[in-house]
Amino acid sequence: MSVSLDMSHAVRPVPAPAPRDLIGLDRDEIGLELAKLGLDPKEARMRAKQLWNWVYVNGVTDFGRMTNVSKGARQLFADNFTLDRPEIVAEQVSADGTRKWLFRFRDPAQPNLPPVDVETVYIPEIDRGTLCVSSQVGCTLTCTFCHTGTQRLVRNLTAGEILSQILVARERLGDFPGGTRPADGGLVPAGDTRAITNIVMMGMGEPLYNFDNVKKALLIASDGDGISLSKRRITLSTSGVVPEIRRTGDEIGVMLAISLHAVRDDLRNELVPINKKWPLAELLEACRTYPGVSNARRITFEYVMLKGVNDSDADARELVRLLAKIPAKINLIPFNPWPGSPYECSDWDRIESFADIVNRAGYASPVRTPRGRDIFAACGQLKSESERLSRKQREALSV
Repeated sequence: MSVSLDMSHAVRPVPAPAPRDLIGLDRDEIGLELAKLGLDPKEARMRAKQLWNWVYVNGVTDFGRMTNVSKGARQLFADNFTLDRPEIVAEQVSADGTRKWLFRFRDPAQPNLPPVDVETVYIPEIDRGTLCVSSQVGCTLTCTFCHTGTQRLVRNLTAGEILSQILVARERLGDFPGGTRPADGGLVPAGDTRAITNIVMMGMGEPLYNFDNVKKALLIASDGDGISLSKRRITLSTSGVVPEIRRTGDEIGVMLAISLHAVRDDLRNELVPINKKWPLAELLEACRTYPGVSNARRITFEYVMLKGVNDSDADARELVRLLAKIPAKINLIPFNPWPGSPYECSDWDRIESFADIVNRAGYASPVRTPRGRDIFAACGQLKSESERLSRKQREALSV
């Protein structure tokens, strides 16, 4: 007599969980991950502190290099965690020393999906080095003068992906202990001066549409025991997501910049379409009440100069009127052209006339020198090649 066995309910082995990426976890989260591995609370806190220092102060990507950690603990970390960095798809250096990286990330929540690319820019100057960091892949805002706005939104970046842009840039610029500065670094500071002294959330995307991940990343970046950048050296730029502006001041506490670009609602509706949802009056009131705003912590208003569009003397006078009683400085940005753009940059005489009116009213109004135009790294020129997949494509790849 033959016997058949029904194996349909047989117990199948459960695959081991994938290693957890530590980049982007705060101290408490690292401690919880260590506790899951059986470490008692005291040791978990100690090990979390060690990991934090090695990752953010020393920039290591190999647990084996953590010399003050026991061999057994290093192996435990290597078996359960990763310190992944994005792939550098391209690195370009402008004639003026500006550097642009194209980074490639995989979505940690959906590893079957194709990778996505984002751009990050480093702008060296004599007294500082500024890193322009992206918060999203693509953008939803469709500002008509901005190249990034022509790329549809793919997804938000995680806190770890935002921080990874900073970590890789610091590594490439020799900013970690024992690192060496690039030979073609141009104005990259030498000696004990950091290459990256400032961070601006002005890359691809609207940071306040990815509030939680941006908040987490910037709090880690400003942690005094880690990357340790002063909150006064971190600037978040928004096109005007009014409900999140107060939260930015209360919960993150960094410097605020407003992507303004027009002094009338009808024109701003065209240039910065988010204005239709939160018009100028609401935006400027949120600026007047921004937590901590003062003459020592002024809000920066960014104003791109578009020939014959927003650059008249009347526009300059109205700008001064609108910003009354707001501690502010105004960055005038010569328009940076990109393929297919419908705009031209204002003539230099026109920019100087506009700036004179603003300066005479008592506002600092530097004209931002275009940087990295030859590698499309200037303000408003960032755009990666990642485009959003259709919903059906994403669903098919997620199966």
